[in-house]
Amino acid sequence: MVSTAHEAMHRIFREDPHLFARVLPRAGIPFPEATSIEPLDTDLTEIRPVERRVDSLFRVHTEGEEGGFLLAVEAQGRPDADKAGSWTYYLAHLYAKYRLPPILLVVCRDKATAAWAAEPIRIGRRVHTSMVVFPLVLGPGNLPAITDPEEAAGDLALAVLSALAHAKDPGHPAIPDALAAALSGVEREQAYSWAEFTETGLGDARARTLWRELLSTYTLRFPGSGTIIEEAILKGREDGRGEDILRVLRVRGIEVPDAVRERVSSCDDLEVLGTWLDRAVTVGSADELFEGPSEA
Repeated sequence: MVSTAHEAMHRIFREDPHLFARVLPRAGIPFPEATSIEPLDTDLTEIRPVERRVDSLFRVHTEGEEGGFLLAVEAQGRPDADKAGSWTYYLAHLYAKYRLPPILLVVCRDKATAAWAAEPIRIGRRVHTSMVVFPLVLGPGNLPAITDPEEAAGDLALAVLSALAHAKDPGHPAIPDALAAALSGVEREQAYSWAEFTETGLGDARARTLWRELLSTYTLRFPGSGTIIEEAILKGREDGRGEDILRVLRVRGIEVPDAVRERVSSCDDLEVLGTWLDRAVTVGSADELFEGPSEA
């Protein structure tokens, strides 16, 4: 079954089709400047019993080049010997169908897979090679590590791709931090979309948990701006403080009625929650939390 992490690594180019034109030169792969890029149908099936689909497919138009070229994007999570046949078929079929030069771009999440994917695929015998496929590869080795919040804010799609590609590299914790900082300064829908895309694309449960924790503990650059990141942070702090209050009462052996639990859990005032937390250490009953001038 195809994983969400796999899907994210190629679907990010559908979210921002011009991303590849920005990232390839930074990865040391020269490409002509695209004038327009359009997604194409990914179904490459000719005979129904054998279904073949490329992950993402684009037609790229360039200045002074009639027809442009085709860009087939494949996300690859591990070496797979069967890909030699699939990728060769894709390119041959695309050329036969569109009569345009096809290019294969493989996006990887670790250096070992990227090194494997970059190996030329040679079809034929030792005495004669009938076809050679040279995949272009993007991975942790050549994708830029976006660690500056301002740079991340300038190209959110690239920053997200950087975070996904380097997710398995513990040496780059500054990448998601820069992305979180960038998202804190953009409008709500855009921030929500890329934050969700990042969490989904990380795939690994631990990485997703760390990403959520990062968003919930991030220090806001623009407090009171009402961004989705600010809402997530405040909600995380409220939930965490409410859980702390209930935990203190539980450890002290104080019974917590459902009404008290509901009132604590639904409170969204951090100052009031702080007061209740202080009281939780000394109160004789759960109801005493709410006695005093800081009631909510």
